[in-house]
Amino acid sequence: MNGPEQETPPAPRHGRAPGAWPLLGHLPYLATRPLSFLDSLPGHGDVVRVRMGPRTAHVVSHPALVRRVLTDRRSFDRSGVLYEKVRALLGNGLATCPNAEHRDQRRTLQPAFHHSLMDRYAAVMTAETQALTARWRPGAVVDVTEEAFRLTTAVAVRTLFSAGITAQAAEELREALEVLLRGVYTRVVAPVVDRVPSPARRRYRRALARWRTGVAAIVAAYRAAGVDHGDALSLLLAVRDEHGRALSDAELGDQVATLVLAGAETTSSVLAWALRLLADHPEAAGRLHRELDAVLAGGPVTAADLPRLPYTADVVREVLRLYPPAWAITRTTTRETELAGLPLAPGSTVIWCLYLPHRRRELFPDAARFDPDRWAAGEAPRDAWLPFGLGATKCVGDVFGTVEAGLALAAIASRWHLTPVSPRPPRPVPRIVLSPGPQPMRLAGRVPGVGAAGVAPHRAGDRGAFTEL
Repeated sequence: MNGPEQETPPAPRHGRAPGAWPLLGHLPYLATRPLSFLDSLPGHGDVVRVRMGPRTAHVVSHPALVRRVLTDRRSFDRSGVLYEKVRALLGNGLATCPNAEHRDQRRTLQPAFHHSLMDRYAAVMTAETQALTARWRPGAVVDVTEEAFRLTTAVAVRTLFSAGITAQAAEELREALEVLLRGVYTRVVAPVVDRVPSPARRRYRRALARWRTGVAAIVAAYRAAGVDHGDALSLLLAVRDEHGRALSDAELGDQVATLVLAGAETTSSVLAWALRLLADHPEAAGRLHRELDAVLAGGPVTAADLPRLPYTADVVREVLRLYPPAWAITRTTTRETELAGLPLAPGSTVIWCLYLPHRRRELFPDAARFDPDRWAAGEAPRDAWLPFGLGATKCVGDVFGTVEAGLALAAIASRWHLTPVSPRPPRPVPRIVLSPGPQPMRLAGRVPGVGAAGVAPHRAGDRGAFTEL
């Protein structure tokens, strides 16, 4: 299934999504049941026109077409309504800047994700996971989505600002980010909400002000101290362009916002989905427990253990297939072009939706099923697995996020059983990142076994998700 035929462009096939509402188009579906709506689109073509109020967008679901949109930067730029709304939150950082600025900005941020720093980051990830779970008690109910977000936000803050900020300041940033991430999605699919006075709009604007003020205060404190703390913000403060110019406070704020988003929201979504999927699939959970017990032998997980946890890596990989955090991202055409035989004028909105190629049945057998074993069996075409994007704009924090998800999952699953309070399946919350929504789960401690039988052996020569650490 990994042959060159996957790179062959599909036969021209495009269509239009049915069921558009007067004036609103398909916005009601995108706002209330986005995944069900997306699941229906491939039946109408590899490129499907959907209406978002008065605007038309073109949703791309075939991997070859997604790859073209991601790599043809002269025809598809990072601009349009989505980027305008996200820039209002994150500024013009690496995640939001136009293609013309991306190369220089990536060079600016790349040192913060250098391989040599990953051991230090992993130690922070482990410490914060231990701090989080130390507050858990058997029999208690926790919302694992909220707990995962609390964990990954703490990790992002500590890896960015190792000099430390107060617990209150960190919590204010986390609360503001939670409001903003919910609000941005709403503003993308229904921009009119910004023009209608409402309590939600006031909350959003207060959160945005708190976020900007908090980040500016941290940047100012670092500048005033003038000390290299060896963390991401210190690296950014030391960056100089070819003319010897340092980043301005505004530019630093934009990049800090990008790093917090990349380091918090995306990974928390992966961890929350993983905990729920394992709870719903006891056989997979049993496999994971046996591997963790055999490798960790009752001790804490460390970065050095990750290459010896292939099944844990496959669980993370499968979660990223089913629920990629960057599930739907737009591009705007900059010149006349076509996709699947459909002519596109300059200024057309294209949505490359990673949720859809990851669920194509001709590529992934029984595609809707959670099956980590498909990766060991070689049944999954890895060139169609694109959770971090592709090419020049591929996520700069892909290794960071994968390692964090693996460490947190291993630490939690080795010592806790989590049981959903409700058997009902998760109802994803529409936002920029594909979150499972509130997930109350009951905690039960588990005593790890040592040398448990039935563990899948390490696959020699397989570059698993964690071997880049």
